[in-house]
Amino acid sequence: QGVLVPGLGTFAVVHEEINGTEEVYVVRRPVFQLDMDMSCLRELVFPTVMMPGDIEIMPLDYWWLSQTNSLPPDVVRGCVEETILLYSFQLKDRQYPAFAFENVGILSCQDNVLCMQFHCSCIAGLESRKTWVALLLT
Repeated sequence: QGVLVPGLGTFAVVHEEINGTEEVYVVRRPVFQLDMDMSCLRELVFPTVMMPGDIEIMPLDYWWLSQTNSLPPDVVRGCVEETILLYSFQLKDRQYPAFAFENVGILSCQDNVLCMQFHCSCIAGLESRKTWVALLLT
């Protein structure tokens, strides 16, 4: 399943089949598909991520997030929206700060390429049996 963060993009977990020398590995790995206003990304390049059509995409659950930090859901929604708006303004202004997602990864710009770098712990948490294959793929 995937999660849509409005104005930013979609996080999802995909199953990928890799042919090894002696066996076929099927691993779960995280992906991020950017979905921002193109005017923010003038000179920037970003990798195109193809998500399989069978992945169920859910909207960001502000109520669940509010339970993790004791703030009302409408306050959480406002914080998320304002943070994404601020980030898009910075990109438009040619400022490229890193956007950190706790326990997930960092959206950053290196050499005019905006990409999501997932933390090793995030990848390992998704794939316990073939972690090294998933890490290499991601």
